[in-house]
Amino acid sequence: MIKIAKFGGSSVADAKHFRQIKKIVDADPSRRFVVVSACGRRYKSDAKVTDLLYLVAAHVRYHVSCDDLLEDIGKRYFDIAEELGLNYPIHEEFVAFAERARAGELTTEELVSRGEYFTAQLMAEYLGLPFLDAADVVAFHHDGSLSMTRTHALIQERGIPGGFVMPGFYGATREGQIKLLDRGGGDISGSILAKCLDADLYENWTDVSGFLSADPRIVEHPQPIGRITYQEMRELSYMGASVLHEEAVFPVMEAGIPIAVKNTNRPLDPGTIISDREDFVSDEPIITGVTGKRNFVAVHIFKDHMSNEVGYLRRVLSIFERYRVSIEHIPSGIDSFAVVVQGSDVKDSLWSIVADIKTEATPDSIKVVDNLALISTVGRNMIGRPGVSGSLFAALGQEGISIRMIAQGSDEINIIVGVRDDDFERAIRAIYRAFSDGDHLLELSDLKRAEEEARAEAAVLANR
Repeated sequence: MIKIAKFGGSSVADAKHFRQIKKIVDADPSRRFVVVSACGRRYKSDAKVTDLLYLVAAHVRYHVSCDDLLEDIGKRYFDIAEELGLNYPIHEEFVAFAERARAGELTTEELVSRGEYFTAQLMAEYLGLPFLDAADVVAFHHDGSLSMTRTHALIQERGIPGGFVMPGFYGATREGQIKLLDRGGGDISGSILAKCLDADLYENWTDVSGFLSADPRIVEHPQPIGRITYQEMRELSYMGASVLHEEAVFPVMEAGIPIAVKNTNRPLDPGTIISDREDFVSDEPIITGVTGKRNFVAVHIFKDHMSNEVGYLRRVLSIFERYRVSIEHIPSGIDSFAVVVQGSDVKDSLWSIVADIKTEATPDSIKVVDNLALISTVGRNMIGRPGVSGSLFAALGQEGISIRMIAQGSDEINIIVGVRDDDFERAIRAIYRAFSDGDHLLELSDLKRAEEEARAEAAVLANR
């Protein structure tokens, strides 16, 4: 059995966490392939090494001294090596790196990638595993896009069969130029490695015990999610649940490899399993989770007999495309529709877009609604279940929350409602309560029982 164990920044923050990782790796002989991020925060007010390295790059670019920053970063690694008694020449290596950084000899991507590089070098020695540089096996095209075909071939060619430690977050072009993945890209690196090695499981170790059914900053003591599908996880991640980078799903999803999200500090907690299983289990909750994001804008367009005008929607959407604005949702009526976009995407162009729509599409009227929050209620067990949307809308109505927009995916695993930004947290709590019983989310058996009771009551009324 092959398990890929990826440890995030909070899991490699200091020597104490290195020790915890060694216990986790040594506890299971299947964990021989390890991916690590750069050292994260050791405490709440601390800084991540990656953030400090980006600051170094900015200081170098503007010819401002970065000596203090480099000293702080180096000390993080020196302390780990000293406390764990490691022999890797981190002092010499870091001094050479710092000199090149100050001289402006490194690209920003190469400079920032050294956070993962040094963390992985120290981790490899501590775990007694070989170090495999991501620059040698994670292949990028020159435009910064990933080449999975070449990456697979390189990992098969250069990977050490008995296991290794690889830094996450970066790779390189054929010419050796370092390229970075998106922030949080260490999750993607682990996923890529899992696919290329045809792993049985991809373990993503972080500082929480898997996904929760709601944000604990909004809902008190939300229930943990034991099992979730790739599709549900994508919906929750896109709308704000940030335990796992959403792009990390694709490589393993294509290969059918499940993901286990686990807590480095509480390794015996069950965590969350993400897989492609969509079967119904009677003791699972009706909803998997409730999440959302603020600061959306809806552009409502009204035109009589719009439904008879071929190509009208396309003309409007092409204007948004011209301004390179991504569309989130398009709720529609007979003679109207709304284009929902992220507020940050149109902060500098909204009124230019509206003016172009007026000129090119000649609608009867346009209304812009800003300060819109979107809340997504996600759950594979909602499919085909009567009463779910009714319970959701009733809960918001009882709280006096006005629904500004409603959308549902064609796969029926999510219901999205738009509310005012000011009602965001209140709406999430109301929806969560609507599907909870005491401290537990309502299970399918509860909904089935309620449906049977409703049918029995209807039969009694019909016979009166």
